[in-house]
Order: sequence, then C-alpha cells, then structure tokens
Amino acid sequence: MLRVGIVGLPNVGKSTLFNALTRSRKAEAANFPFCTIEPNIGIVSVPDSRLDRLATLSHSQKIIPAAIEVVDIAGLVQGASKGEGLGNQFLGHIREVDAIIQVVRCFDNENIHHVAGTVDPIRDIEIISTELILADMASIQKRMERQRKAARSGDKIAKAEIALGEKLLPHLNAGAPALSADLSLEEKKLLSSFYLLSAKPILFAANLQEDDLAHLEETSRPAFKYVQQVEEYAKNNFGTSLVVISAQIESELAELPSEDAAEYLAGLGISDSGVGLLIRKAYQLLGLRTYFTYGPKETRAWTIRAGDKAPAAAGVIHSDFERGFIAAETIAYDDLNTLGSASKCREQGKLRIEGREYEVQDGDVLEFRFNV
Repeated sequence: MLRVGIVGLPNVGKSTLFNALTRSRKAEAANFPFCTIEPNIGIVSVPDSRLDRLATLSHSQKIIPAAIEVVDIAGLVQGASKGEGLGNQFLGHIREVDAIIQVVRCFDNENIHHVAGTVDPIRDIEIISTELILADMASIQKRMERQRKAARSGDKIAKAEIALGEKLLPHLNAGAPALSADLSLEEKKLLSSFYLLSAKPILFAANLQEDDLAHLEETSRPAFKYVQQVEEYAKNNFGTSLVVISAQIESELAELPSEDAAEYLAGLGISDSGVGLLIRKAYQLLGLRTYFTYGPKETRAWTIRAGDKAPAAAGVIHSDFERGFIAAETIAYDDLNTLGSASKCREQGKLRIEGREYEVQDGDVLEFRFNV
C-alpha cells in the first residue's frame, strides 16, 4: 500500500488532521512544538459515492472502499537538514513516503503558538522546501562522489548519474524542488533511484479556523489573503493544487455519526468538510486509480496505478486472474449509473469486451474472464 506523509512546521495542525483522517486519537495534538516524535501511521478509506450507487444497484451486503496509508511526521524546523530539531530523523521519515501533504497554517490566533512567532504561510512553505532541497543537494553530492571512480572506468550508469547530478544541483541551488526540474523521460526514470525528498509529488492543505472556513469568501479576513497566497505559490512553484480544510472541524466531525456531522456542517453553512476532497486528491497524487466489481455479496473498489492494463488490474484481485487472463467485460460507471443494470448496458452496446492491451480507466466496472 502506498504512503502519503503529512508534513509541516511544528504546531500547524498535522496531528489533528491525521486524527481526523484516520478517525482516531493515535496522534497527540498539543499546543507546543514537537509533541509528535515517532511517526503515527493509519489507514484511510477513500470516499467514493460511486460505491454506494453500485451497492444499491446490486443490493450488496458489504462495501469495501479503496484505501491508502497516511503517516503523521513530526514538524520540521529551519536547519533540519543539518540536524536541528531531530531533523535528520524526521527527514528520514519523509524519505519513506511516496507523496507529501504539507499542512500550512492560514489563520491568526495568539493563543496557538507558532514556532516562528508570526503567521506567514509562504515563509513556512519555503522553510520546509529549503530543508528538503538542502538535504537533496547533500545526497546528490555524496552519490556523485561515489560514482566518479566507476565513471572514469567507463560505467555508463555512473556517467548518467553524474550527468543528472550536474543538471540537478544548479536547479536545486536556485531554490527550486527536483519535482519541477525539466528532465527527459530517461532522466526521470533515473531520478527515481535517487530517492530525493523534493522530487516527491506534493499537495498543500491550508488549515483554517472554524469561523474562517465558514466565511472564506470575506476578503477582509486574513485567512482569505493567506489562502490566495498559498494557492498561487503552489501552482507557480510546484505545479500542484491546494485543499482548504479546518483540522479542528475535521477532528470534531470524526467523533460524530454521519447524520450529526452533516447537521453540524449545515449549521456552519458548509456543504463539504474538505477532508474527503483531500483524501481523493492524495489518492490521485499517488498516481492511483479505481475500478469496481459489484454483486450481491460485495461492492468493492480496487486500486491500480494510472496506465495499468487489464491483466495487471485482474492481478490485483488474484494472481491467477492475471496469469490466466482472457478478457475483461467492461462497463463505464456513468453508463451503468444511467442505465441501471449490466443487462441494459449490454442491450445498449455499452458493455465492451476488452483484451490484454486495454488500459483500465478510473471508474470502470469490470468482470474478468480467465482460465488457469
């Protein structure tokens, strides 16, 4: 299972958000820096309304959603790449995840301590980004030194790694993450073996107070300005997006039954809590997609990587399905949702028989033919 790590400065709401995502109290959330030392790990279900619809159509006894692993990583501080604030240990935890959610404080509250003394979302993002980049530069320099002898002997891989390092170092030194480097397809493949921190796909979560989330369109509020700044910075510097959440609201919602949670949100004038969108975007950030199987016993979301072909998708269920793959009976979710049954989809020509080269699409409803 792929992992997404929650990172940020100390005391910006990471642990509170983790507890909300995992509907637990595994992570200690307190008003002081470094209340988290060892990472907390939890499994998060990916919300998907399509599952409920398919379960209704098939009268399923059970629904099984897709899931990802979420890691709550202790706060980084300036100087982490040199060991400040147990930085080496925390950077090591980031190295073990596949993608990053960076929580950014976008609210003023004098009762909640900020490690830098003031609220400045862009400064906070740049502190984290700089520490990841500095750690990457040190890692690349060490790797290049190790490969120089082999490169002088004519080793092609060593030469390619040194060339990539020489291309990356000026880019990183300019303050840009490895993620934004202009690389060829071959260079990107080689980059994956470097395990760079700033090369990991990233998503930003703007953390607001309850009152700010309910009145986010009021331009006079500081939160409005903070969110606009982070959204623009994320797009221009990382080519990524922003999700607005309130970790405190999410934490309170996690304690409530679904009906009470909906009523609570309505009382705040909010239609969506934001946490569902954050999970779905993290799932996509990891390069994951969903296909479905459904029937009277269960309706289930299966996780594949974007670009996977039908035999690989079958193998997610069981290796025998991939080994003996013959074909995949395929219906697009939208067609099944509209027509209401597989038999009607067949009558309307919406049920297709796909072979080994078919690239499974997000939302496909599949039944595999196989023979072992």
